[in-house]
Amino acid sequence: MRTSLHTVGFLGFDVFGTVVDWRSGIARAAQPFLERHRIDVDPFAFADEWRSLYQPAMQSVRSGERPWVRLELLQRENLETLLARHGADFGAMPGAELAELNRAWERLDPWPDVLEGLARLKRRFPIGPLSNSHIAGMLRLARYGGLPWDTILGAEIARSYKPQPQTYLKSADAVGLPPHEFALVAAHNGDLQAARACGLRTIFVRRPHEHGPAQSTDLEPEHDWDIVADSFIEVADLLDCPRL
Repeated sequence: MRTSLHTVGFLGFDVFGTVVDWRSGIARAAQPFLERHRIDVDPFAFADEWRSLYQPAMQSVRSGERPWVRLELLQRENLETLLARHGADFGAMPGAELAELNRAWERLDPWPDVLEGLARLKRRFPIGPLSNSHIAGMLRLARYGGLPWDTILGAEIARSYKPQPQTYLKSADAVGLPPHEFALVAAHNGDLQAARACGLRTIFVRRPHEHGPAQSTDLEPEHDWDIVADSFIEVADLLDCPRL
């Protein structure tokens, strides 16, 4: 599929799953922790369980059940919930050790196509994350993975979590653009559907291994997104971005 998206002035990126491989990174960080504390759970299963608590935690903020808090706090609470589920006495664990494990979300490797793709896309468009993560976390993740963002958008500037409309709309407004001149790049159909409902343009990139070898969701586009691609490099090709 080729499209010019000639009116687009910014590319915003979903990050966890679209830009970085969270599952492998969390499993890598969790393995020595689990072994040290004799917690009998596979590191990849641990990563999957931790991720499964992500949406319910944000929903408590979206629903107004609790006031706005940064994702860093929600992830830490989820970690404690997960450790308790596996019978670990997290209260006896050093707080610094738990904080270090929680920072694994800021030390995730980009997918293999990401750095080349972003470098090419950046030659034509301003780029940045439109993530549910907090600004400090996105900054540290960018430094870790070499992500060449121009700015950081998303949940913290909007004080709301996707898929709430204000997360997309306030991000577009922050870079001085109407929604139809802002495109979201994401591997998740639901994220793109919410963005399109707000008037944003949409770019779907397949990440068939985000959830491991048994992944059954987001394998294919569920709507007629503006662009459908298998990599950021393909997106750059379709948008006629100069080669490096």
